[in-house]
Amino acid sequence: MTAHVAIESAAPTTAIVGWSHTNFGKRPEETVETLIVAAADAALTHAGIDATDVDEMFIGHFNAGFSAQDFTASLVLQANPGLRFKPATRVENACATGSAAIHQGIRAIESKRARIVLVVGAEHMTGCSAEEIGRNLLRASYLPEERDNRLGFAGVFGRIAGAYMERFGDQSDALALIAAKNHRNGAGNPYAQMRKDLGYEFCRHESERNPVVAGVLKRTDCSPVSDGAAALVLADVETARAMRRSVGFRAIAHVQDRLPMTGRDIVAFEGCARAWSQALGSAGLALDDLSFVETHDCFTIAELIEYEAMGLTSPGEGARAVREGWTQIGGKLPVNPSGGLKAKGHPIGATGVSMHALSAMQLCGEAPPAIQVPNAKLAGIFNMGGAAVANYVSVLERLN
Repeated sequence: MTAHVAIESAAPTTAIVGWSHTNFGKRPEETVETLIVAAADAALTHAGIDATDVDEMFIGHFNAGFSAQDFTASLVLQANPGLRFKPATRVENACATGSAAIHQGIRAIESKRARIVLVVGAEHMTGCSAEEIGRNLLRASYLPEERDNRLGFAGVFGRIAGAYMERFGDQSDALALIAAKNHRNGAGNPYAQMRKDLGYEFCRHESERNPVVAGVLKRTDCSPVSDGAAALVLADVETARAMRRSVGFRAIAHVQDRLPMTGRDIVAFEGCARAWSQALGSAGLALDDLSFVETHDCFTIAELIEYEAMGLTSPGEGARAVREGWTQIGGKLPVNPSGGLKAKGHPIGATGVSMHALSAMQLCGEAPPAIQVPNAKLAGIFNMGGAAVANYVSVLERLN
């Protein structure tokens, strides 16, 4: 059985013309409603778009028990009276929910049903107990297999890490290097939840402050639970070229794989590899053409395997990329200059939108100075739902 693939053509049809990004972290003063409203309002202001000009809205919100308010599509209308009576739809695809919402916005524009689309991704997670958080996140796995997994999603990726190391040897040094790199980058990102350079030694060794969480994974190998939102204003290319800034979608791809991990090679991330291959092929590019990549490092083992799935190294050799400095800012292919989910935080519904917003900032030279990739021209984004189940790749380029 093969994964289902959806590919879009290389010629940009849609562009990002504005964005917003709240600070990620523990935000007890916020709710999913206030986060959605703040992000939507700020994105419209950034784009210079009047709310009355928006044709459609898509809201990325995973929920799964994090918020008592489960019907959230219409909350975006609270951002501005001009949005009332316009179509708004909530989208969900596990941790790739934000990218799924973006894809729906692109399709609305390509179908000519919309000229301007507002996309908002949001999640408020920290109001739940640790037990509730684990139970909610585990709903993004295949419950007939994982229902009794007491370690939650960390347990799922702990098993993946164990299988990888059984095949390719101990990778503890590489995982610590990935964590240290992303924390170093996150220290320069004002939107990030964890803005501290923890260093390699702290990330490498088990300690009271860095205990083992699941299998070989320590706390520094796991992205933090977070509250936050991000938003994009999308427009058709003709409209976008007349605006102050625009970042085009050179290509997008969505590959959906089977949910059960049984029957799949769980250390190969086959859906991720297919999505990258399809997107780069559609864009007429090689991986080496990209200026940087934002990839889904929910756990450090995920980033390591994603190096291989995107084609940066051969299978089993992902450690080389981080060990030799390829993935640092200034390296061969900077990966997660934002700090990634590892340092930035991972509010589920917001993550994919955040990755696109921060990549657009990079391409427009508007990223926070400490994390700006010099002369960034092309961006690659990989956002994943579940254990390489929902796989979304975008290739972005600046239009004007």
